Amino acid sequence: MDNIFNSQTYGILDLKEVHEKIIGFISKSPGSKHQLVIGSDSQSRNGEGTDFVTAIVVHRTGEGGIYFWRRVVEERKMVLRTRIYKEASLSLEYAQRLLDTFRGNGITKYDLEIHVDIGKHGETREMLAEVVGMIRGSGFIVKTKPEAYGASKVADRHT
Repeated sequence: MDNIFNSQTYGILDLKEVHEKIIGFISKSPGSKHQLVIGSDSQSRNGEGTDFVTAIVVHRTGEGGIYFWRRVVEERKMVLRTRIYKEASLSLEYAQRLLDTFRGNGITKYDLEIHVDIGKHGETREMLAEVVGMIRGSGFIVKTKPEAYGASKVADRHT
């Protein structure tokens, strides 16, 4: 799995460059509260595969934010349950990769939220406890719909 991300502001970046942009963004307003979020979403491609998008979002509370996203295409069609687990796994993987780049910068897994595109209503409600438990068990804070904007708004925009 490569580490290439897209940004509407900065273009194409690798994960190390994403890290540098995040540090730069946070350092411009050190007194502000920042929220670091990772979320993934997916979309079936007319029965010919599945697009997965993972977004890294830095939200400066009350002042906007920046985000970076990447797409992975699976050439096989997946049922909803498999897609949701793949979304959660991608978010967990990139959360850990991002944290590895932040070693020594004072950012830990407790400063990062994982947003999943599931909620108490709809087809994914039966999976809610399982997916939330998987992410919490990995030591991360997890948000679900309607609070999961990293997955349901940002990543969804690019599926």
